[in-house]
Amino acid sequence: MYRWLILIVAAFLLYKLFMGDRGRKKDKEAETQKHKAATGEMVKDPVCGTFVPAEADIRARDGNKVYAFCSYECRDTFVKRLEASRTQSMEQGKPAEDRTEENGRSQ
Repeated sequence: MYRWLILIVAAFLLYKLFMGDRGRKKDKEAETQKHKAATGEMVKDPVCGTFVPAEADIRARDGNKVYAFCSYECRDTFVKRLEASRTQSMEQGKPAEDRTEENGRSQ
């Protein structure tokens, strides 16, 4: 009887030790990600909001700005939105930026 009680208590203590360690690892990992985001090592995916490394392999450029993405699906969604906004602005007329560039060249 006592053997089973000791075995159950030992198993419970091992379980609590293991779960406590996992909790500390999760907390430490979350803190590390917050630090990386604050220092600029990690950036936010503009589509889904996931934090990814600033030098991620999946990127898209819009003018001088480079965006990093967590997946090709997010990148494709962003590119489609970007193209749609450009098409819409072209239908309404040239954007103010383009008009000022043309005025600067003609003078």
